Amino acid sequence: MFDLQKMLKQAQKMQGEMGAIKEEIERLEVTGSAGGGAVSVTCSGKFEFKAIKIQPDAAQDPGLLEDLILLALNDATRQVNEETNKRMSKLTDFMPPGFKLPGM
Repeated sequence: MFDLQKMLKQAQKMQGEMGAIKEEIERLEVTGSAGGGAVSVTCSGKFEFKAIKIQPDAAQDPGLLEDLILLALNDATRQVNEETNKRMSKLTDFMPPGFKLPGM
């Protein structure tokens, strides 16, 4: 039998959990790197880049340096996306297949 009260309670619980997970993601920091650590970037869960480190050897070739920076940025972005999806998937375990939360 369909229990609307139970469903509303689950929705409220899920909303609270989603808020907590979003705060956790916003505090998240990951470091993406390229070239065996020649270039590394630190990115928050809000996709704000906080720091970049370049090893002196990487600065010898400007074209290579540009490529390494892009690779490190993409690595950090991928990591934030993976962590976000991993954390948010905890909320979708009981939902029907194919259902997506907004922003996922």
